[in-house]
Amino acid sequence: MSRSSPVAPYPVPHDRTARRLEWAFLPPALRAYIERRCGSPVVSAISQTTGFTPGFASVLVCEDGSRHFVKAASVKAQRMFADSYREEARKLAALPEAVPAPRLLWHLDDDWVVLGTEYVAARPPRRPWEPGDLDAVLDALEQAADALTPPPPGLALDTAEADFAPLLEGWATIREARPDLDPSHLAEAEALARRYADVVGGDTLVHTDIRSDNVLIDPDGRAWICDWNWPVRGAAWFDSFAALISPRGEGIDVDRVIAARRLLRDVDPEALDINLALYVGYFVSQCLQPVPPTSPHIRDHQRWQGEVCWDWLAERRGWS
Repeated sequence: MSRSSPVAPYPVPHDRTARRLEWAFLPPALRAYIERRCGSPVVSAISQTTGFTPGFASVLVCEDGSRHFVKAASVKAQRMFADSYREEARKLAALPEAVPAPRLLWHLDDDWVVLGTEYVAARPPRRPWEPGDLDAVLDALEQAADALTPPPPGLALDTAEADFAPLLEGWATIREARPDLDPSHLAEAEALARRYADVVGGDTLVHTDIRSDNVLIDPDGRAWICDWNWPVRGAAWFDSFAALISPRGEGIDVDRVIAARRLLRDVDPEALDINLALYVGYFVSQCLQPVPPTSPHIRDHQRWQGEVCWDWLAERRGWS
């Protein structure tokens, strides 16, 4: 796997992007409940500082030496994130064993939504992306796609066609806010994006949020896919293609990757361009929104992702 010139350095501290609740600030009754579920008193809590959400997410080290990964959000104070964790619990409970994901062990849905999942001794992918880590992630995504086609029976999922429709809403904002981008190229990109429903459909449970803070690499070099909040029913190749955005921005030759990967090599190139245009519309418009106080780095992350996708699409379409 060769390298090309990076688009631009990744602008945020990838390992320190989250402002999270800490163990000491959880309500005492909730801490006691979590300790009962863990089976031993907690002696230390290692907060996970990657990601872009403020919910509690820590590796809990217990008195008996065991480790547990726990996420929690207040239904009253963090409703959006509590809803997200509730959905994650529903999806995790349905995943087949063949999917390389930490297993859901228990969950609570009360004043707080709390998830206790299998602890995996692992690290995030190194940034800038390295070929070995990317290969591990793509291997895991292929394994997941095999196990999740069709999706688990009885698990209600939105379709990709319906779920992605709001991603088209930002094009008017982009045309107004980005006069530096060639209007004819913007028009072509928007026309591509509006064809998204022709290419994203399928019969696979698709994660939809693959990036470095949602995967782990264990000591054997195997990747684990985390944060199953918002899967949809869609195309089997969708996650593998999404996984290439940041590596492409950091200099990985993703064209060679696409040619070598069984979920990507036979996808119509026009379908990949349509998907890239859909990403452009989402990231470039979202980064113009106000910075949420709970996620100070999210807009810089989205801006960089948008520039990577625009540069990649421009190269593929032959725009000067």
